[in-house]
Amino acid sequence: MKQKAERDYSGRSLFDKLGLFAAARAALVGDHDEWFAAALAVELDSAASRSLRAQYDLIFLKVIASRDLARVASAAAHLKPNGALWIFHPKGRGATPGDGEVRATGLAAGLVDNKISAYSDSHTATRFVIPLSRRAPSRD
Repeated sequence: MKQKAERDYSGRSLFDKLGLFAAARAALVGDHDEWFAAALAVELDSAASRSLRAQYDLIFLKVIASRDLARVASAAAHLKPNGALWIFHPKGRGATPGDGEVRATGLAAGLVDNKISAYSDSHTATRFVIPLSRRAPSRD
């Protein structure tokens, strides 16, 4: 039996991997790298919010320490039904918070994780979404 070839995502840009689209309503939460904020501004039709005041297609939450995970529940409450919360968190052995703590925090906020992507040399990006069974119609 012939095996199916694995997909090669290495040629895709970070924003493609994050599911960014020009018309997305996005928010930045936390202390983001300037290169990311500047590149995001170029890609979006309108500027990303620096505070959570509405419902968003994409929320990017930068986590530097475990205390930053306290923002996950608030961010989850501002997701559009089919939106995504990307948590950029430290990676590697001994990282704090670790993958397990990040995942547990997302699950406790009522979300499920369904994708991981490289963000930088020091951080991983994990995508969390509202489970299909809990999605209400969009409020747009």
